[in-house]
Amino acid sequence: MTNDQWRAQFDAEVVFANGGGLTTEGFRLDIPGDGIDDADLAVLFVRHLGLLMVAEVRITNKTIIEEAHKGGRAVAAPAGPAGTAGRRLVELSHVITDGMTTLPGWPAPRISEWLTREASRERYAPGTEFQVARIDMIANTGTYLDTPKHRYADGADLAGTALDRLADLPGLVVRLPAGTRAVDRLLLAPYDLAGKAVLLHTGWDTHFDTDRYAAPDAPYLTGDGAQALVDAGAALVGIDSINIDDMGPAAAGQRPAHSLLLAAGIPIVEHLTGLGELPPDGFRFTAAPPMVAGMGTFPVRAFAMID
Repeated sequence: MTNDQWRAQFDAEVVFANGGGLTTEGFRLDIPGDGIDDADLAVLFVRHLGLLMVAEVRITNKTIIEEAHKGGRAVAAPAGPAGTAGRRLVELSHVITDGMTTLPGWPAPRISEWLTREASRERYAPGTEFQVARIDMIANTGTYLDTPKHRYADGADLAGTALDRLADLPGLVVRLPAGTRAVDRLLLAPYDLAGKAVLLHTGWDTHFDTDRYAAPDAPYLTGDGAQALVDAGAALVGIDSINIDDMGPAAAGQRPAHSLLLAAGIPIVEHLTGLGELPPDGFRFTAAPPMVAGMGTFPVRAFAMID
């Protein structure tokens, strides 16, 4: 055979994160080469069948066959209804208030007045008054954006991150089954991630500004999952949890998701909220900060537009 095309024949046992399972025998799947391992084959299998909420795939009785590809089925999102009129904006940011807690132990924002309305009356014509507020806060407050400079000294800062990585991006929501902590590449496998703002809906935002929010069992993106997003060419990644990385004691301060995504120039939005109001896809996402030179993080007004 001259075209060097390969197929894998195997048995698979699928365990779903929300309960139940699926078993196949003698399944055949087109593969890119004869050296595929079980983990990569499991990802192709999940993507080919469009399986959601997969916790584990066990591959057995694998055989690699040199055989012409007979065509594959791409997993595409259903098209939205034609001719739908109107647009809806969905707020995805936490409100920043005086004294609020974003990250336990980190300084809270302080909101005050630099110029009061009463004082301004001395500066302007009768009947004309203004108020100028002041906020003192760290950059990691509320819903905020991480740019490469947050992790790497020579990375792009807020001013150096292009708008096409922050605004009017095609959005995709990946919903975690109840009780799931880790978003790995199997959970991401069914989705077309290229060029998307990939928003991880964990539901953890319900604990925001409480002690529970910083609990060690908060949901996160694994290093394996982050690498899958990099390999797929995601434009931006967001999460509605306290951190995109594992903050449990076993993580020992390692931050593989931050490291991999930001090294690839993929911005991160943390502390999102309201992702349950979004459809799985078919919306546009924006999370743009001010153009501040030298800073790697800053609060954003994150929102989605559903057309």
